[in-house]
Amino acid sequence: MWRLYLLLVASQPLWAQTEVPVSAVAPQNCSLECVRQGRPECEYCRVTGDDIKKKVGLISNHGCIPWPCLELLGDEDPSICEHYVQAPDNVKVEFVHEPNPKTDTVIVSWKPSHYGIAFLRGFQVSVQALGGTAVACQLLLFSRNVSLSATHAQTFYKSDPFPGLSLGSQYAVTVMALPVPEQWDKFYQSFYFSTRSCAEKSGLEQCKQDWYPQHIEVQQDGSVVIVTFNLAPPIMGIRRYFCLCRGDGKVKYTDIILDSLESKTHHSFQLSDLHEGTNYTCEIAAKEVDAVRKRFKISIQKAETLPSTPPSLAVVLAVCLPVVAVFGVLLAALMCWRSKVYRKKLDANPEIDTFYEEKDALKEPVGLSGNRTTPPRLLICYSGYDGAAHVKAVMQLGAFIQQHMATRVCLDLWDYLNIAEEGIMAWYCRQIRESDFVLVICSPGLRQRYDPDVTHDDSVDLMSNACSCKAIVQLIGEEVGRAKARGEDMSKYMAAVFKYCKETDIPTELRLATHYTLPRDLPLLFSHLHGVALHRPGSYLKINSITEEGYTSVPMGAALQLAIQEAGMALNGKQQQMEELSYNRVDA
Repeated sequence: MWRLYLLLVASQPLWAQTEVPVSAVAPQNCSLECVRQGRPECEYCRVTGDDIKKKVGLISNHGCIPWPCLELLGDEDPSICEHYVQAPDNVKVEFVHEPNPKTDTVIVSWKPSHYGIAFLRGFQVSVQALGGTAVACQLLLFSRNVSLSATHAQTFYKSDPFPGLSLGSQYAVTVMALPVPEQWDKFYQSFYFSTRSCAEKSGLEQCKQDWYPQHIEVQQDGSVVIVTFNLAPPIMGIRRYFCLCRGDGKVKYTDIILDSLESKTHHSFQLSDLHEGTNYTCEIAAKEVDAVRKRFKISIQKAETLPSTPPSLAVVLAVCLPVVAVFGVLLAALMCWRSKVYRKKLDANPEIDTFYEEKDALKEPVGLSGNRTTPPRLLICYSGYDGAAHVKAVMQLGAFIQQHMATRVCLDLWDYLNIAEEGIMAWYCRQIRESDFVLVICSPGLRQRYDPDVTHDDSVDLMSNACSCKAIVQLIGEEVGRAKARGEDMSKYMAAVFKYCKETDIPTELRLATHYTLPRDLPLLFSHLHGVALHRPGSYLKINSITEEGYTSVPMGAALQLAIQEAGMALNGKQQQMEELSYNRVDA
């Protein structure tokens, strides 16, 4: 059976806890043909995806789903793939030297379990970024003639390096024992490890852009503001800082230069020429490329002016009492007149009471439906043909809906292990059955046909749903057509396009479903998911964080906007390349 062992480090960095043993067995670089023939120089080998495709004919764009055992080792002796093998033990992760200061490299090691070790044929190791699409896999096989004994259960085996891991990020590492039979139960647990920060990897002096002031004190004297902040450690050698303040439509930039770094932990500077009655948002940072900025706010209060020589009480009373008396008489007459006019209007227009009721109703909160005890479950389907930028936009949309629209989102990019267990089509069928709503993100790639001859990078699985997206759209189209013919509710199924796509990208099968253009129609999508009306007599529902103008005010919305812009530019560039290629063919 395929078994999985994942490693969790929650309280402290993994590199400080574990080290790959020096005596661990490292994989050799050899071919699948050498493993099949059982040559002595191929005792423990790493087999690449290109070699598998060349020798076996299996494409490598299906991610880290386990390879069929008999396809790898040959079907001359089927018994070698029919036995139970337990999950590895003592999984460890070690950080190794990486010359690139912006990334990390790890090596994974483990011990094989002594249960079923005589039938062990190899391992599959994968490292996946949490919340991302990048998955790096390594397939490690023993020679066909190798049969391990119980003593080998004390031997550590290790993988090749996994390079290019982002600093300060979380990853899941998976080690599977081969072979796997046809029947299996729940075979995994989800655990995580974190890569080192820039300072932990390269030293504080090499990470100037990651430092920022943590303690800021603001003192105000009229329109003059004194700001005090803590300086960077002297070892970093930072002598220049800057402060940027925005308010009243203007930007004020202050350059801060230190004369010396000795015996100073804090520095004070003055902000002048700030306007009274204005709120400013300021940022302070080291004057380094891509430095992290610390944000703080300043509110300039209006100065209160007092009369220089106050008049005597007798003079004030002599002047003010007659004025107050005359003013009181006029005010009483005016109120009496307005009361009569108001009564006449009230008799002439009985609907005025309704108007004020509606005016007050505008301030009433509109709550979500109380019939649902759990958030609605939304399945998002999409096509991976339009490239990594489009897939990233879909992923950011799912994250935004889940965080700011009170909805539980199901996305294949977030459930690799269940897909590996069930299969892509079975997973989608179960999700369609269990979800309250299904949203299909339509794009030009949704109309393309799957081409098995197109190869992609083994480390990034962007085409895992390529062969299934067309079938899923057809399945959803059949459900919509069946519901339409029976007069049933079709609100479960929706189609949407990003603003860089066209409505003609919506397949014919989904024309009967509700259509949205994102992010413009985010409020309509919220109304659809929760069954609430955006407008009713005298009131309307407005959530600033999901409107077209305000969704970018939250970090997740800003990330969604950036992802949509990048996807639009990538798609336009791809279409231009196709047009140029078409013109070149015509000219030829």
